[in-house]
Amino acid sequence: MFVDRAEISVRAGEGGKGMIAFRKEKYNPRGGPSGGTGGRGGNIWFLADEDMSTLMDFRYRREYHAPRGENGGPNDCTGHNGEDVVVRVPVGTVLRDAETGRLVADLTEKGQKVLVAEGGRGGRGNASFANPTRQAPDFAEDGRPGQECTLQLELKLIADVGLVGFPNAGKSTLLSRVSEAHPKIADYPFTTLTPNLGVVRTDTDSFVMADIPGLIEGAHEGRGLGLEFLRHVERTLVLVFMIDVSAEEPEKQYEILERELEGYSSEMTHKPRCLVFTKLDLMPADQPPPRIDDPALFLQTGISAVSGRGLADFTRDLMRKVLEVRRQAAASVRDDF
Repeated sequence: MFVDRAEISVRAGEGGKGMIAFRKEKYNPRGGPSGGTGGRGGNIWFLADEDMSTLMDFRYRREYHAPRGENGGPNDCTGHNGEDVVVRVPVGTVLRDAETGRLVADLTEKGQKVLVAEGGRGGRGNASFANPTRQAPDFAEDGRPGQECTLQLELKLIADVGLVGFPNAGKSTLLSRVSEAHPKIADYPFTTLTPNLGVVRTDTDSFVMADIPGLIEGAHEGRGLGLEFLRHVERTLVLVFMIDVSAEEPEKQYEILERELEGYSSEMTHKPRCLVFTKLDLMPADQPPPRIDDPALFLQTGISAVSGRGLADFTRDLMRKVLEVRRQAAASVRDDF
């Protein structure tokens, strides 16, 4: 099962108590206070793990608590710190505070690690309060509580190319032909119920392609499956609009897809896009695919994932565009510094 949203509570460990103690050596009757400080409570970290692909684990475990620090000991001994807890999540997970909606972290790179709840400081023992005017303090501090919060986890797949289109536009078939992914393929609508990822390799490089479950009109308002998975298009570098070549009104389908993406997020309109007419095997070989008048499209083409017609040229052109966008993104980062 693909799970891309979850809500959990986290609580860092409480600091250990400071100790009240006095030295009692035989030859040192005025040994003085010797109570040590308590250990720090355990922290809670989140780590982006490339071996995870869903938030399924958080359906069965919703609370994460770090252990408290040990109490301080005699002879100025500091208690051991509580052990840190590392929560592993898929790359692409967004963490938000459930109460305020504040962005806590966006884990977009493997190995990225972020502290979300800090353990409480250990309480000071009575030895820490000794001074020339107070040589035998008989008090100590309790440990401070650790930070706690409720987090909303949302997974947004990270892919270079996102395939968007109506149900049965041929997205899963295309993904299965150009990569080693094995999505479910059938001839009925909404065959794909979860996003699928595949790595597309060319002679020069490779890119990750995501098959987003079919959109319908009103998807950004919650109709169909669109609202569940539109978030996975946000991170893609390039969008591929896919339309069945046998559709009666391809222009209208294209306009609906464009409108749904814009309705979900206005930033979608700025992503590079191309248009692919699928199932060319249903047309005569000498008949060109339709054309749609949109200067924003960097490519319009037709393919048949069944016969392989047009696939090589399409993946090569797509790879070229992905590399171009990657270079632009890298240059933008350098300019920011």
